[in-house]
Amino acid sequence: MKIFSTKGKTTSDIVFDTIIFILCLFIFLLVAYPLYFVIIASVSDSTLVSTGQVTLYPKGFSLFGYKEIFNDSRIWVGYKNTIIYTVLGTLVNLLLTLPAAYVLSRQDFKARRFLMFIFVVTMFFNGGLIPTYLLMKELSLINNMWVFILPFSVNVFNLIITRTFFESSLPKELFEAAQMDGCTHFQFFGKIALPLSKAVISVVGLYYLVGHWNDFFTGLIYIRDYSLQPLQIVLRDILLSNQVFAEGAGAGGAAGGYAQKYADQIKYGVIIVSTLPILIIYPFIQKYFEKGVMIGSVKG
Repeated sequence: MKIFSTKGKTTSDIVFDTIIFILCLFIFLLVAYPLYFVIIASVSDSTLVSTGQVTLYPKGFSLFGYKEIFNDSRIWVGYKNTIIYTVLGTLVNLLLTLPAAYVLSRQDFKARRFLMFIFVVTMFFNGGLIPTYLLMKELSLINNMWVFILPFSVNVFNLIITRTFFESSLPKELFEAAQMDGCTHFQFFGKIALPLSKAVISVVGLYYLVGHWNDFFTGLIYIRDYSLQPLQIVLRDILLSNQVFAEGAGAGGAAGGYAQKYADQIKYGVIIVSTLPILIIYPFIQKYFEKGVMIGSVKG
């Protein structure tokens, strides 16, 4: 199968297509190789990795890093917590963001400009860490799983993206036609607007999902109970423990020397463990994501 057809093309077109193909291939390798390197480094001898001998394939193959990671019972607790926080958090985010964006996109809603201004102000000004912590404490959200979900349930950037989509993709004539058949705003939103908005729902949902999955700061500041710690905090603790071995602690014993030798395996293994679920989910919503990135770019 040909990569691109040359039939009916001039020499300049063929040269241009070739240059574009080479450029795209270079960009792909530039993006893909670091991920590939992390994968092969996670199963290679740390000494060979640090000396630059591991480039295209693993050397000194060993699964020591993954064994150390998955033998830690905290990993499974962290995975469970993060999955709960991510799923519930994303659902709450969408349940609040989508209706708010729809309302703010309606031209006949007179308070839309004032409310949008209030939302945008929060993108530039906030109360700061200490007032926010005191607020969470007063709301009894310290050491509470809901601190990951409720306080940050609407992201203004995602709200603007969704509002722009509704404005550009749902013309007022569509609502007027539905209104003639007795359709209310609630019915129009649920039966017409949402089914036509799969692209923006997927894009915004992916943004929220990745944000919750990678949320490190919330757990670090507001959670003290280890049974509520998200995966990112657990992985941080593993990395800190691993750093002790990497700097020489415990090197006097055979087990300590082995741990020091393969310290980087744990570091690279942690990267794979933390990113693999997102990499698995992305291909299933890629087609919607490709449509969604163009939201609001073309009007007419």
